[in-house]
Amino acid sequence: MSRKKVGILISGRGSNMSALIEATKAPDYPAEVVGVLSNRAAAKGLEIAAAQGIATASLAQSKFPTREAFEDVMTRVLESWEVDIVCLAGFMRILTPEFTLHWAGRMINIHPSLLPLYKGLDTHARALADGASRHGCTVHFVTPGLDEGAPILAAEVPVLPGDDVDTLSARVLVEEHRIYPEALRMLAAGEVAFNS
Repeated sequence: MSRKKVGILISGRGSNMSALIEATKAPDYPAEVVGVLSNRAAAKGLEIAAAQGIATASLAQSKFPTREAFEDVMTRVLESWEVDIVCLAGFMRILTPEFTLHWAGRMINIHPSLLPLYKGLDTHARALADGASRHGCTVHFVTPGLDEGAPILAAEVPVLPGDDVDTLSARVLVEEHRIYPEALRMLAAGEVAFNS
């Protein structure tokens, strides 16, 4: 079986990154993580990936004159790893249309809401403020529009009486760690494809 090569973009602890790495250890999983790139050198996820023998790189956007120049180097790093698929896992940068189009159909993201609800940040607080009875997460293709790409998988959790941001986000995170590896498996196995 030819396994797809995966690059993961992170900004922090990399809990979804870790879930993806663990999933790819299964011998019948159709993808392998070959590199992890962060826009923060202090991102905890870089240490975790390196300890697993995975290539790592960090790039500070502030060191580049433009977002485009930053992303050009990101693409060069990813291509040096011969990446087939890019997974965003808590990568806290807005990507340019040029970058997303370069990786169209080959880049996916996990978002902590039931899209199209609550695009962007602070999803758990916004769901609670709205009195939502359900919340969740969505794995979707990345497109130029923020959190607008076609969904691959979603998982729903109930919003319970007494929930706060911490309790709700913890319940959603369990589902993120479950569906993200499955969505990546589906893409790597050719069971799902991007229609532009």
